Formats: sequence, structure tokens, C-alpha cells
Amino acid sequence: MYDLEWLLFDNMHHQWLLLAACFWVIFMFMVASKFITLTFKDPDGYNAKQEFLFLTTMPETGKLREEKHFPEDMKPTGKMLSDRQPDQPLVYLERLELIRNACRDEALRNLSHTEVSKFVLDRIFVCDKHKILFCQTPKVGNTQWKKVLIVLNGAFSSIEEIPENVVHDHEKNGLPRLSSFSKAGIQKRLKTFFKFFIVRDPFERLISAFKDKFVHNPRFEPWYRHEIAPGIIRKYRKNRTETRGIQFEDFVRYLGDPNRRWLDLQFGDHIIHWVTYVELCAPCEIKYSVIGHHETLEEDAPYILKEAGIDHLVSYPTIPPGITIYNRTKVEHYFLGISKRDIRRLYARFEGDFKLFGYQKPDFLLN
Repeated sequence: MYDLEWLLFDNMHHQWLLLAACFWVIFMFMVASKFITLTFKDPDGYNAKQEFLFLTTMPETGKLREEKHFPEDMKPTGKMLSDRQPDQPLVYLERLELIRNACRDEALRNLSHTEVSKFVLDRIFVCDKHKILFCQTPKVGNTQWKKVLIVLNGAFSSIEEIPENVVHDHEKNGLPRLSSFSKAGIQKRLKTFFKFFIVRDPFERLISAFKDKFVHNPRFEPWYRHEIAPGIIRKYRKNRTETRGIQFEDFVRYLGDPNRRWLDLQFGDHIIHWVTYVELCAPCEIKYSVIGHHETLEEDAPYILKEAGIDHLVSYPTIPPGITIYNRTKVEHYFLGISKRDIRRLYARFEGDFKLFGYQKPDFLLN
């Protein structure tokens, strides 16, 4: 009897030891997993370096882009060219291929081609030290890219040191424009430098421009409200007894008017905030190295820094959560009450931007 009790006790003892060992292994596995997560998580996500090769090599095998799930009213209109989740470098090659195909489309020629004029060259900022050209597309996070270039050009040692009033002061920010060089210097830089710009959904960009210049006006630029807005209202407001300031409907009617050119000439370079990407950067005439999308800026910004070979020198400023996500509800709100005729005329002007950069036609507004 004693021996039987001892065997039962011994067996239970071994079972408890085995159970304790299992808990110990699980506990260590959890600790190790947490450690690995903390160790390899890059808070900025902007660390990598690679020399750029323009469409002459196959893309490297990289990690797959993380699939993002958006609510129905916040889905980005920038569409992928494939249903699968491609390697990141392939995404950027597909964007360039899409541009090349659209540029060859004769039906789009008037909407996709433009002269590389002084207006275009004035939009392109130069970093000679690192052989970079950046085409400015206002209302697409350009202030942050200007800060990156200012640091690279040596005017300031870090992005945090740059005063906000200096960023857009082209006499103080140390950013030369491509137009300031000789014809030979321009051609040399266009041929040999790394070139990029950023786009976003064209209609959402127009909403951002309207809010920034005519509603909030955070940099206190009174000419938008006191000179440009009255000019738009006088020509495009239907209800002449309406005394409110400029409304988004007035703005849409102005932008969609094929005969607006004379007004654009009066407004001068201020129109850069709402003209097409084609007019700003001439993507069919200039072979850009990378096209970034505002909707995927969290991935695109570090990729651009890496491809330009400058990721070890500077980081793109922290992107506030959710700020780059396309917001269909906001777009619908701003276009509510605007006639289908006016929206279709607006789309007719910006159709080239939609098709060149893979943004879906906004049928929910047009039909």
C-alpha cells in the first residue's frame, strides 16, 4: 500500500514538473516575441539605402506591402495595377509604366502633354550636392519635402531647426529653381539627376487648396481672399445677390471653364495651388525616377529617400496618423449641391491627372 501511494505521489510530482516546464516555455516565448517586436520595429520606418536604377534592372525581392483595410467612405482612389500584393519596387515601376502608356494615348494628348516652359522649370527645386530634382505639387505635403531638401543643401543642419517662415521664402531657404540655370545646365540635370514628385487624388487636392487659400489661410496671404476670390465671384457666381465670400461651387465653376485662361494670367503664379500635375511637372516630357502617392506616403517617403541615396542623411518628418487617407465622405460633402454639368467640366480638365497616376474616375460624383 505504501509503495502504491508513493508511485501515485511520484507520478503527480512528475506531472506538476511537466506542467510547470510548459508554462515556463510559453512565458519565455512571449517575452522573446515582445523583445523581437521592440527590437525590429522602426518608429520612423525610414531606414534603407540603395542606388537608383531606372527601369533597366528587375526589381529586388522585398517584403510585401502590408494590406490596408479602409472603411468604405475612406478608400483611396489610387488603384493598383494588379490584384496581388507586389514587391514594393514593382509598385513604383508600374506607376512609371502607367504614365508612359497614358502619354502615348492620342486621345489624352491635350491633357497629358505640356511644354517644359519656365513655369514648369520654376516648379522644380534643385539639390546639386546630391543630384536631386523635386517638382513642387502644392497641397500634397510639399512643405515637408522642401524641408528635406533645405537640410540636404546645408542651409540648416536639421529639419527641426528650420523656421516655418523660411521654408517658402526662396531668398532664404537655399533652394535654387531649375529655371535659374543655363540651358545646358538644365538639360544636364534633367538627364542625370534623380527626379521625383508626389500626387494625390486630384479632387481631394482641389478641396485642400480651396480650404487652405480661401477659408483658413494659415500663412496670411490676403491676396487670395481680397484679389483672387472677388475675381472668381464676379465671373462665375450664378446668384448675383449672394453676398457670401467665395464658395467651393464658384471655385469649381472657374476651374472647369475652358475659357478661364485670361483669369489665370491675372492671378499669376498663385494658380500653382490648383493647376494640374501635368501643367506643373510635365510628366510626359520629363522622365521622372519615382512618383510618390500621398495616400501611401508612409511607404513612399522612405522609398524615395532610399532610391535617392539620402536615407542615411535625413528622414521625412513624422506623418500624423490618418492624414494621408483618402476621405470620400469629405469629397462628397464639398461637391454636394454642385451641378453635374459643372463637376463633369471639372473632371474633363483633370482627366489627364486621374489617368496618368491611376486614380479612379469619381463616378459617384459624375453620374
